[in-house]
Amino acid sequence: MSANQTNLLDSIDARTKLAGSNKMEILLFSLGTKEIFGINVFKVREVSQTPKITKTPNMPLGVEGVLSLRGNIIPVIALSKFIATQDYPAVDTTSTMIVTEFSKHTQAFLVHDVDRIIRVDWDKVRAPETMLAGSQALITAITELPDGKLVSILDVEQILATVIGEPVIPDLAAVAVDQDTFMFFVDDSMVARKEIVGVLDKIGIKYYQANNGLEAWEKLQGLANRATQDGEALHQKLRLILVDAEMPEMDGYVLTKHIKSDHRFEGIPVVMHSSLSSNANRAMGASVGVDAYVAKFDPLILADTLSPLLVG
Repeated sequence: MSANQTNLLDSIDARTKLAGSNKMEILLFSLGTKEIFGINVFKVREVSQTPKITKTPNMPLGVEGVLSLRGNIIPVIALSKFIATQDYPAVDTTSTMIVTEFSKHTQAFLVHDVDRIIRVDWDKVRAPETMLAGSQALITAITELPDGKLVSILDVEQILATVIGEPVIPDLAAVAVDQDTFMFFVDDSMVARKEIVGVLDKIGIKYYQANNGLEAWEKLQGLANRATQDGEALHQKLRLILVDAEMPEMDGYVLTKHIKSDHRFEGIPVVMHSSLSSNANRAMGASVGVDAYVAKFDPLILADTLSPLLVG
């Protein structure tokens, strides 16, 4: 691997300044085909050559084995096993590894090569078309490079859920709320939306939902306009807004800034629900005014965070 790749992450400075700027940084990589893939830099701990992998029996699909990284044993996942098509590359797709940390898990993704880090505006990051999303559900968004090439941003949360299994929703205490009250949530990850719906159904709160930040803001504007027309305070019915951090078209930080700057949403708490749970990410959420920050994917903690705010 080149010195440029070795020092790739060292080129990132003051990432927390991206909060509220509607920008993200993406690490570009390949799996040996012409397609370019990307992952949010915030999920990446390091990039390095792949050391020796220890094979273990009965590993889930896509897991090549485990390795020791600074005293910790982490699983090694071959991304090509999830993304492979009929054009599965004959070249080595395991020479480089991207060590990632999100959803309270650390794992290494094996790739063919890494390219560079780019900074893009979230409004240039699009949700995949319905047909594409149906056939390649592991792609959560698409963006375009200046030369016209497309970058497929992977839904790594979905890949991890495929490997370790989706969280089981436990029995949860119902919240004591009026029948006409509801909450709103937005998340671009299919596995996250499934978990959220499972929790909300268990605690007994009605909800509206959206799949990206721009769609969420448009729907929230519609709810606020309707409340104004009816002569009602929106907070009397809309009790809480749950936002993801990373979303196509408008990220959760900008969405939160919009909500907090609109007086019609006064008295409605905003909770950020993200697979990025570091102190830096929590600080980014606090800088735009979120009222609470909860890490994915723990249904019990999510319910414990939401319930007091819904009845408060």
